[in-house]
Amino acid sequence: MKKDFVLASQSPQRKALLLQIGFEPDEIAPADIDETPQRGEKPCQYVKRMAKEKALAVAATHQGRVVLASDTVIVVGNRIIQKAKSDDEQRRVMELLSGKSHRVLTGVCVIDRRGKLSLRLNTNKIKMKHLSSSEINDYVASREWQGCAGYKIEGLMGGFVEKLVGSYSGVVGLPLYEARNLLIGAGVK
Repeated sequence: MKKDFVLASQSPQRKALLLQIGFEPDEIAPADIDETPQRGEKPCQYVKRMAKEKALAVAATHQGRVVLASDTVIVVGNRIIQKAKSDDEQRRVMELLSGKSHRVLTGVCVIDRRGKLSLRLNTNKIKMKHLSSSEINDYVASREWQGCAGYKIEGLMGGFVEKLVGSYSGVVGLPLYEARNLLIGAGVK
């Protein structure tokens, strides 16, 4: 296992994905930042800014350490889907996604021991099946959506995905190809 880095996320999915490819953070330090989109900010800009700001916030308190941060959003058109705060909000998200294509964007940022920042964007396209009212109600009742922006593809929602073009791990929350290359480039051994 390659261990000498800090993961700026408390996401169990991101940690599990890293373990899958032989990387285990020796410290987990989630960033506490304002995640409000800026006026006129495009989704690609937003997700990259979030990954960068999370990495910078954690690097500021972990000088001389490699820091990995990531941010994932679901995008319909140019609209960023925020985390639902209620069953009704999640139901509206599911109705919006039903039978349509949308994008899942993940920004990945690594800051090396000298403070050099490297940033990548991973873009994925997903086509959802048309969801019946009972499928939507069952998914909302499952509570799997809590704590994430839209849904978790690695759960029940995976059965509703007709097509995914891109990186499955990127949709889960950390594109492994990009993360691995950035960590190795930063000297994680």
